[in-house]
Amino acid sequence: MTSTLPRVSIVTPSFNQAAFLEETIQSVLSQDYPNLEYIIIDGGSTDGSVEIIKKYADKLAYWVSEKDAGQADGINKGLVRATGEVVAWLNSDDTYLGSAIETFLPGSIRSAVAALQANPDCGLVYGDVLAVDAAGQKLNLARYDDWNLDDLLKFKIIGQPAVFMRRSVLDEVGLLDTRFHFLLDHQLWIRMASLAGMKYVRERWAAARYHEAAKNVAQAERFCADADALVDWVKSEPALAERYKRLGKQAEAGIAMFKAFYLSTGRMPVQALQSYGRAFLISPALALKQWRRILWTLGSLLGLDHIPGLARRLNRGKAKE
Repeated sequence: MTSTLPRVSIVTPSFNQAAFLEETIQSVLSQDYPNLEYIIIDGGSTDGSVEIIKKYADKLAYWVSEKDAGQADGINKGLVRATGEVVAWLNSDDTYLGSAIETFLPGSIRSAVAALQANPDCGLVYGDVLAVDAAGQKLNLARYDDWNLDDLLKFKIIGQPAVFMRRSVLDEVGLLDTRFHFLLDHQLWIRMASLAGMKYVRERWAAARYHEAAKNVAQAERFCADADALVDWVKSEPALAERYKRLGKQAEAGIAMFKAFYLSTGRMPVQALQSYGRAFLISPALALKQWRRILWTLGSLLGLDHIPGLARRLNRGKAKE
């Protein structure tokens, strides 16, 4: 049976995430997919991560712990070594299974492979992502939709842990662009969607960890800078530039909403509300779709976001990308 299934390569970039790393590793190794290649690229952790990796060394195709040039560089090292027809990366604080959140959900990899086999014109497939806190408690479910290149250019963000790529398409577009540190995944999806289709599967494929040290919390402002850099890159690519121009106000509103989301997540409510205001002026209908998130941001500004139950009811859009 193994020989009839395409090999799937999973890469985990790791750096000082010992608190979550073992759960990540177990979530990959517990998948009900027999033809699996697992690679861990550690950036020289000093917090006990290496000792955790060594516990599972006999189940890994390759692992290393050495200084790298950042997340994109680490992932690229793993992707270069990967031999699978299907590839993905899972950060060291995310999981493919629900673990403490709810009943385990084995089968994410198998389901992704089936989706790619059923859609030979697609370069990537993606599912839904459960957002959880540091203790593994469920925050919300990030649901997506059948999106295309135009949607990506409008800054509709796919949850990276639930994305699986066809290696042949990745080889055509190239590895992650190391100039990007926060939207490295989104920039890659745009390049892949420029060449092949993408397919959404309405299933929970991964859990993304939301905690104070996560990039989307600790470095929210830098997501905005990366967004501006990504738009500059799009405008420098002739085919993308023309497409982006045609999208007009939809793209402008999309980036404003994206920035507002991350500024709100990073506890910068004033800047977030300013960005929501810009989005509203461009596209009221789009901005009002996030009315719960806007109210939560306003509550954060007024110090009301810690009222029991209020944050959970209003902050349904809070998720890690």
